[in-house]
Amino acid sequence: MEQKQYDLNDVVEMKKPHPCGVNRWRIIRMGMDIRIKCEGCSHSVLIPRREFDRKLKKVLVRQEDSEA
Repeated sequence: MEQKQYDLNDVVEMKKPHPCGVNRWRIIRMGMDIRIKCEGCSHSVLIPRREFDRKLKKVLVRQEDSEA
């Protein structure tokens, strides 16, 4: 199985949409667990990395090195 590449502040699409109807999530914390924030209602969810990898559909917007 291919390892999906994602990083902090990337906008991702999950397999199931949030109950608010939006399926765009921003990664706001990475570690053993990953915290994602709904782009529609700003609700945040903490998911174990293994579960996140399984539920991730695709990366919509990559956060490039805009600080440099």
